[in-house]
Amino acid sequence: MSLSNNVFLIGMPGAGKTTVGRMLANALGQPFVDSDEEIVRRNGVPISAIFEIEGEAGFREREAAIVDELSRIEDVVLATGGGAILREDTRRALRSRGLVVYLRTSIDTLESRTRKKRGAMANKRPLLAGENRRAMLEALLTHREPLYMEAAHIVIESATMHRERFLQTLLEAVIQARQQFGVAEQSHSN
Repeated sequence: MSLSNNVFLIGMPGAGKTTVGRMLANALGQPFVDSDEEIVRRNGVPISAIFEIEGEAGFREREAAIVDELSRIEDVVLATGGGAILREDTRRALRSRGLVVYLRTSIDTLESRTRKKRGAMANKRPLLAGENRRAMLEALLTHREPLYMEAAHIVIESATMHRERFLQTLLEAVIQARQQFGVAEQSHSN
């Protein structure tokens, strides 16, 4: 099996996909794209507005189309939304178009990270806007964990070490997986 040079980050809201994605892209010398940021940019409204107008189903349709498009770019590091893996076709596409890294994080860490900047987080994470954030995170993780595991080539615990050490561990895992799956170091030099 041979994969492209793409790296796709999946995981729960608050797992650090955007932060880690930017660091990883910089370290690999590849462009970084965040699917949630791209949805907001293209629609001109926060994700919460899309949820409010179209419901979760409408948002998921938009998300699937954006992830499908962005995952076709060559040499990209892509941070997906936490629920992007809910669709089987999206999981299949990600696995076939690049290296999928699941950033696994504890409920305590997720709760802490998603509690910050509550107003801004509600616009970005409407599923977590309710009063009992921990219960919602637990329910989401219970449902999504098997899907993350199904989609992932690599699982990395994202909150267990300092940033620099974490990035080094992630880089080593990506390089090893690229070797295992026969990924060329520079896919545009084919």
